[in-house]
Amino acid sequence: MHIQIIAVGKLKEKYWTDGIAEYAKRLTPYTKLTITEVAEEKAPERMSEAEEQQVKQREGERILAALKPDTHVIAMAIGGHMWTSEELADQIDRLGTYGKSHIAFLIGGSNGLSDDVLKRADAKLSFGRITFPHQLIRLVLVEQVYRAFRIIRGEPYHK
Repeated sequence: MHIQIIAVGKLKEKYWTDGIAEYAKRLTPYTKLTITEVAEEKAPERMSEAEEQQVKQREGERILAALKPDTHVIAMAIGGHMWTSEELADQIDRLGTYGKSHIAFLIGGSNGLSDDVLKRADAKLSFGRITFPHQLIRLVLVEQVYRAFRIIRGEPYHK
């Protein structure tokens, strides 16, 4: 199985990259993990709604270009399903069982994901109704994918 995380923006802070690297290393016995960073659109701090949509559209085009056609896509979205860790594990396990060997999780920039990206998604996942920094979601997502594989294999993992 291949898990891909496609995220807008580049992580610069060492504490984010170190945390992600640790879980990526832990995932190596279970799956191939790749993290694809697409360029964040330059935008002013305050934007009109139309400008915000343009930013999301441009970032969305970059995300969609990074996807292979046969990829099962799970978009990280505030309005998505709030699966438990066990439910995420079940989703990943079921996809693998039914021949979906490439799963991509999509993380938008600070303005979220474009409508085109959300339409391409096979599922939408939320870690809650509050807004998280997209850098933090990347770390939490990698940890949850690791946790999911431990659950799938019946291996212990702290609760």
